[in-house]
Amino acid sequence: MSGQGMTPPGPGAPSSTYRLQFTPDFTFAHAEAVVDYLDALGAGALYASPLLEAVPGSTHGYDVTDPTKAREDFGGEAGRVALSKAVTRAGLGFVVDVVPNHMAVENGQVNPWWWDVLQHGRSSRYAKYFDIDWDSGPLKLPFAGDEASEEHHEHYDLVFWRRGNTELNYRRFFDITTLAAVRVEDPEVFDATHDEVLRWVAAGEVTGLRVDHPDGLADPGGYVRRLKERSGAWVVVEKILGADEPLPVGWPAEGTTGYDALREVCGLFVDPAGEAGFTALAEEMGVPTDFHAVERECRDLVTRTILRAEVRRIAALVDHPDRDAAERAVAEVMAGFPVYRSYLPEGLDAWQAAVASATSPAARALDEQVRADPGGELATRIQQTSGMVVAKGTEDTAFYRFTRFVALNEVGGAPDRFGVPVEEFHQRAARREAAHPHAMTALSTHDTKRSEDVRARLAVLSEIPDEFAEHVRRWTAAHPIDEPSLNALAWQSLVGAWPITADRMRAYLDKAAKEAKVRTTWTDHDEEFEAAVAAWPDEVLDGPVAAEVASFVDRVVEAGWSNALGQKLVQLTAPGVPDVYQGTELWDLSLVDPDNRRPVDYEVRRRLLARLDEGWLPDVDDSGAAKLHVVRHALRLRRERPELFRGYRPLPAAGPAAPHAVAFERTGLVAVATRLPVGLVEAGGWGGTVLPLPPGEWTDVLTSRSGLVGAPPLADLLDRYPVALLVRGDQ
Repeated sequence: MSGQGMTPPGPGAPSSTYRLQFTPDFTFAHAEAVVDYLDALGAGALYASPLLEAVPGSTHGYDVTDPTKAREDFGGEAGRVALSKAVTRAGLGFVVDVVPNHMAVENGQVNPWWWDVLQHGRSSRYAKYFDIDWDSGPLKLPFAGDEASEEHHEHYDLVFWRRGNTELNYRRFFDITTLAAVRVEDPEVFDATHDEVLRWVAAGEVTGLRVDHPDGLADPGGYVRRLKERSGAWVVVEKILGADEPLPVGWPAEGTTGYDALREVCGLFVDPAGEAGFTALAEEMGVPTDFHAVERECRDLVTRTILRAEVRRIAALVDHPDRDAAERAVAEVMAGFPVYRSYLPEGLDAWQAAVASATSPAARALDEQVRADPGGELATRIQQTSGMVVAKGTEDTAFYRFTRFVALNEVGGAPDRFGVPVEEFHQRAARREAAHPHAMTALSTHDTKRSEDVRARLAVLSEIPDEFAEHVRRWTAAHPIDEPSLNALAWQSLVGAWPITADRMRAYLDKAAKEAKVRTTWTDHDEEFEAAVAAWPDEVLDGPVAAEVASFVDRVVEAGWSNALGQKLVQLTAPGVPDVYQGTELWDLSLVDPDNRRPVDYEVRRRLLARLDEGWLPDVDDSGAAKLHVVRHALRLRRERPELFRGYRPLPAAGPAAPHAVAFERTGLVAVATRLPVGLVEAGGWGGTVLPLPPGEWTDVLTSRSGLVGAPPLADLLDRYPVALLVRGDQ
């Protein structure tokens, strides 16, 4: 099944991708050393985090400083070329993460363009490269440690960092003042920031592009069209869609990076019947239970605080005599978007909903002005910024306050929708096959709040809400966190990621507390509360409660494994191009970054893969080999037999336990997964439930069981694993 000697793929979609996080400790050479493993695993393409020059020491690469060259501390151009050659020799594609929205500017001398702007101001040849409000006076750099350290220069003012959120006069990436927005809508700027990556594409060294944060761009659709025209590559966009939002029809991208699929797949394994129990527990503990109220409160908060400078800049463009009223209108409209942003003049629904939610009298003037010139500066800036308000208000604040059931609190998620019914999943999968068959699908990414296997284990709790509530009450009585939402998050996270070290748990809770902005924040600290939160992991893990947590996890761990295998098989075989995030081919119980960016032990994975290739059928156990077994078979089939992964048809089971199975047919391939495993056991198992198969003889590639015809009993089909991967005829 190796790809050695295969013809390198063209610009079409890869069969699958495997995401690698490049860091100064995982360089081009390190990646080159695992290309053979990715090939053996069955991956269709190496999918790389940003590879252009960035802030020295950066562990993520989204802080680009020079887009004209490969990153030196990864090995520079020579290292990049060597890696590209290794990928090509293996017959794999090469997908690169592109960052068009912003560049790093904290250390001006590291970024040659920004440094030129600081030296020459508005007369710099690069002045138009950055989205700067030059009419407001000198460029304000909020990097001074205190007011006494403020300095005035030729073309900029170094000001106290606290002034950034209200006085900043350049657009940035969300609330990160060290990342200045780039005006990629200007053709000259597009060329300057993309020529190097496009050179890689033209040379056949890169076959696909992943676009970071398109919603921050002035004209996302125009950008995607230009990128597609210039590259001819497979293009997917990190567009976070609402639960019922389609990708804009004018974008020639193959699809999104897969957060929509993540919600659908993971939601399949959540029991809707658990909602009442989790709601009751949350109310009892003082955790908010009205998601939309929390969401609106958090969005309003960020418009008043961390994004105040953006609100003020937009309000200055509103033709209204009362500046305060204009600011309120702008803030209310941006906080009221039902999706991340609108794309005027197309799709007025989102814009109309946002305007309707505003109470300020100036909202009418704002609406009239935007409608009169939907391509103008006011319309453009309010749309660009609404995505910032939604992301910071919802993902990075509300998701840490509305902690009723955190498995749902994921990028692109809908915490108010308790799970995804099987019928809805099938409808959405069929729609993806029809509209965006080459969109990326994902379960874990570098940005997910918790890994796919943590969510899979937490999904088990939806089946036993009362039992879990009883434990949480007892544990909280022994070791409470004096903030209800964080307390609820902590116990769910501890169970989901168990076993976990105190250091990892402490770092996670510190981030969660500051993101929630209830008792402490990143900039305004409650030292006493933070100290109490920091002490909590050691107190729990060193005390008698730890044994209770371990015992409870033992109760749910096997059901969690079942869910994890089920959602992985579904993702890998359903419509779309599945991504495997680094290391998640084995169990991965990571929390939010940087926890999910820890080094991956590829030697362990190589050894297990070699055993599997020798015919070993692993048990479903702590080793995670069963997950690797599922992943390698699905990826290899995708790469070697792409004809199997066309079309989509639900395949309903028949019998008393039918709701516990989800199955579908592609073209000569059937995927079967178990859902709600606790309830299945409590009901006495599969009983007489069968799975009527399409005509022909079928073989389960996971067990090599052949000769399956008609309607095999699920008790037999799923006796070894909670999933089955069937291929018609001889495998």
